[in-house]
Amino acid sequence: MTQLDELVAVRILPADRGAPAGKLADIELHFTSGALEGLKLLGFTVWEGRGEQRPSVSLPAKQYVVNGERRTFTLLRPIGETQTPDALRAALLTAFASQHRSG
Repeated sequence: MTQLDELVAVRILPADRGAPAGKLADIELHFTSGALEGLKLLGFTVWEGRGEQRPSVSLPAKQYVVNGERRTFTLLRPIGETQTPDALRAALLTAFASQHRSG
């Protein structure tokens, strides 16, 4: 497990043999302090990059169907209009790369 900051640690779970093509790992965020201490947030996945692209991280989401159309509701969203989850994605990819190199 890798400590992301003073409140959150990252646990990387490598994909097993039955995983979909391109799936490299699942990621859990473990809260180590504060009101969420002892809880974990699931649903982050590291996927292989296509071509020369680096791997990517998908965020927790819920799929549902409306009038036969599949839609996705992202569960982790920015509070303000200018914030994006890019910093979190970068931190998770760094943790994945660090474990991948050492493991």
